[in-house]
Amino acid sequence: MEFGIRQFELALMHRMRDLNPGRVEDALGDMGASWAELRAAHTTWTKMAHSSRVPKGLSMLRRLLGPPSHRGERPIGSLTCEVARWALPSWPGLEFEALAGPDRAVWNYWFVRPGGETALTFADLTPWSCVVADVAASFPGAVQCEGAAPHHWAVDFAHDGTDYRARFVYGLYQCLDKAPAD
Repeated sequence: MEFGIRQFELALMHRMRDLNPGRVEDALGDMGASWAELRAAHTTWTKMAHSSRVPKGLSMLRRLLGPPSHRGERPIGSLTCEVARWALPSWPGLEFEALAGPDRAVWNYWFVRPGGETALTFADLTPWSCVVADVAASFPGAVQCEGAAPHHWAVDFAHDGTDYRARFVYGLYQCLDKAPAD
């Protein structure tokens, strides 16, 4: 299987279906893709990630996605990390960002909004429309926390007296739940 942008998007959607299978099914229809193609893309992505013959880190992403739309550096503590971002057709207005450490190993990758977060209202929380930074900045007192599975993330916040948990996969908003009681 040749692996490029389409297959990369499908591999990302494989994990997104954990939280939002209906949205993934709609996207597959829009792409003219099948569940079998999604599973095959995920299998190929996993094999590449563990293969000794495939480049790792940013080199692998560049090979699969082409030149990034943005390259730069970001200081994190006493380290300077490399940042690369790619625009992907299924998520217009957002970019897939990879953050690599000094050894060029990718430390994190997720969706971001180029130019920084945007202000949201509660009604703006629609799947695949916003990222962690948007939600965290839009609701006073919001707290970011790890999600329940790899590449999952959450933001807890209150709105109109109710506590909520916004759930994300690869930093992309998927769904909203009432926050669990501690």
